[in-house]
Amino acid sequence: MPLPNLTPATLQHHATEPSYARGESYFRTGAVVSLTQREQTLQAEVEGNEVMPYRVTIDFDGGGVTHADCSCLYNFEGWCKHIVATLLACIHQPETIEQRPPLAQLLAPLTLVQTQGLVQHLVAENPSLIEAIDRYANLLSHAEAAPTPPPKRKTSVDPVPFQRQAKEILRNAVRGWECGQDDDEIGPDMGALIADALAFAEQGDADNALVALQAITEGCINNWDEIDDFCGLTPEEVGVDFDAAWAEVLLSADLSEDEIFAWQENLEAWQDRLGSFAMAMEALRQGWDYRPLVRVLQGDISELGAWSGEAPDWADEFSQIRLKILARQERYEEYLHLAEAEGQTQQYLTMLGQLGRVDQAMSVAQSQMTTLSEAKALAETMRAQNQLSQALEIALKGLRFEHSNPYLTFDFATWASDLAEGMGNPSAALEARVMAFKAKPSLQDYQKIEMLAGTDWPAIRETLLQHLRTGQTWGLEQAQIDVFLHEGLLEDAIAVASALSSYHSHLILRVMDTVVATHSQWVIDSARPRAESIMDEGKAKYYDNAVAWLKRVKAAHHALGQAADWSGYYQRLLNQHSRKRKLTGLMQQNKL
Repeated sequence: MPLPNLTPATLQHHATEPSYARGESYFRTGAVVSLTQREQTLQAEVEGNEVMPYRVTIDFDGGGVTHADCSCLYNFEGWCKHIVATLLACIHQPETIEQRPPLAQLLAPLTLVQTQGLVQHLVAENPSLIEAIDRYANLLSHAEAAPTPPPKRKTSVDPVPFQRQAKEILRNAVRGWECGQDDDEIGPDMGALIADALAFAEQGDADNALVALQAITEGCINNWDEIDDFCGLTPEEVGVDFDAAWAEVLLSADLSEDEIFAWQENLEAWQDRLGSFAMAMEALRQGWDYRPLVRVLQGDISELGAWSGEAPDWADEFSQIRLKILARQERYEEYLHLAEAEGQTQQYLTMLGQLGRVDQAMSVAQSQMTTLSEAKALAETMRAQNQLSQALEIALKGLRFEHSNPYLTFDFATWASDLAEGMGNPSAALEARVMAFKAKPSLQDYQKIEMLAGTDWPAIRETLLQHLRTGQTWGLEQAQIDVFLHEGLLEDAIAVASALSSYHSHLILRVMDTVVATHSQWVIDSARPRAESIMDEGKAKYYDNAVAWLKRVKAAHHALGQAADWSGYYQRLLNQHSRKRKLTGLMQQNKL
């Protein structure tokens, strides 16, 4: 089997219950019509509702699936049914996987003439390939020359469309507010427009980045009166922040002294309308010739870092902008010096990993890594470098840190557990999965832990159940009910349900349906007041809910052998609410 230690349980974790069920059905009916492997990539064709089969692509390494994609339109949670069907075929029918040679092996026996013929044939079928071939051939012809930045545009961009778009974003927001819309899209929309300007700098074209960003900035300033007149909000209050963008663009540009002075005047003028430009002003002042910075970039790292005095509160963001530019310019040693001096541990470790300096990264991680986000960044980098054991080691170390973000913990712990399981390391998979469960409990992970735990399950089970009984995680109720009912711990399930509001009626009703024969009186005592509250207050839109509660009251009375008591209670309700025709009609339709 190409993917080591892949199990249906892993698939169930990555797909919703409906997707898994449909994928299993697809697999069993033979919908996976082709399955090929080239090195660490699987490709499959899966028949579905369209004329042509869907195309599934799965990348993997020694730790399991790293990426899964399908040509279908599914864009909901987890893997689609076609991916599930493909991986089930890998598990149950590995002999159907056709092993195909990698591209290098296919091309190796071809002569120059044959290779040229192949390329010409491919271009004839797909003419757009000629541009990619042209770029690659040009690159090869200059392979011995020193790397050069991408060529700059020969023309300046037109600032007018950028200024117009900024104006339109502000006007659209006001129109939306006038129509009663609560959503405020100024921040996201303006951020996307600013990103378009920054794209020039990322391509080495700072001059046009300056043109575009100035147009956007002035478009905001010239039209902010519309926002002022309507609600008086400031740019900061709607999430518009130009400071970091201007710092990046100015640090990317090669400016003369006169240009520096001119941009300083602009920034000072803009501050009155758009808020602080502290980072951008400092970028102009320091540039890349600032003495403390030069010293650091040359490797002279002191406790003061790249600042001559006390660092401002935005120093971290400012140094990250510098690091972004250094990476873009492939100045990797200077990047490492600055990251170390500024305490940017995550960036420092990640760059070491990207440069293949694994031993150094692992050594630094042991002494300097202190946060989950740092561990996550380095572990993912290590895995991308195919350093799986190091990735797992870093992940487990990071997960043992104190951290307060349960969502990040859950996602990363799940990632680490899947990696460990794929590597055949059940103890590490178990440790990480328990961490994932404690961060975001679910019945699915509870059952996964049971599978991984083996003979250790009884002790681990008690630990997990105690966590469910005492945990304070938001949204814990679903997992509590699922697990307690799964384990037959009815008293625990009842205790949780009793504390829930009717907002969680689906959970309460589920518990009632399970315990109606064993805890009938609790069902009556809990369901009756919920139903009566709705009926007494005449909440017509909730009468369906009242009837649902009454159904459980009836079932509980019958379970106690009190059919006559129910009939008497039901008749009193009909008499009491006889004028509420919608309610009485629903009660009679449901044969209460």
